[in-house]
Amino acid sequence: MATSVKLDENLKGRIQHLAEVRHRSSHWIMREAIREYVEREEKRESFKQDALRAWESYQENGQHLTLEEADAWLDKLEAGDDVELPKCHD
Repeated sequence: MATSVKLDENLKGRIQHLAEVRHRSSHWIMREAIREYVEREEKRESFKQDALRAWESYQENGQHLTLEEADAWLDKLEAGDDVELPKCHD
């Protein structure tokens, strides 16, 4: 699918310079930039939706972990221990 994007001269020059030093085409640089942006924003949106679902679940049932419980679990994971997520409670 062909799409056109209007770029100001400064940005166009920066892209061309980067393409030259990387031995790539300007088209490749722009395509990669767009791909990376879309992937990052999709992950950000997924994280946001997960957080909203968790908040809705908490509001419905009150199940949660305390900060201390979550920190202790994360500390064990960071130390390399293969531990299960603690059970949520009221």
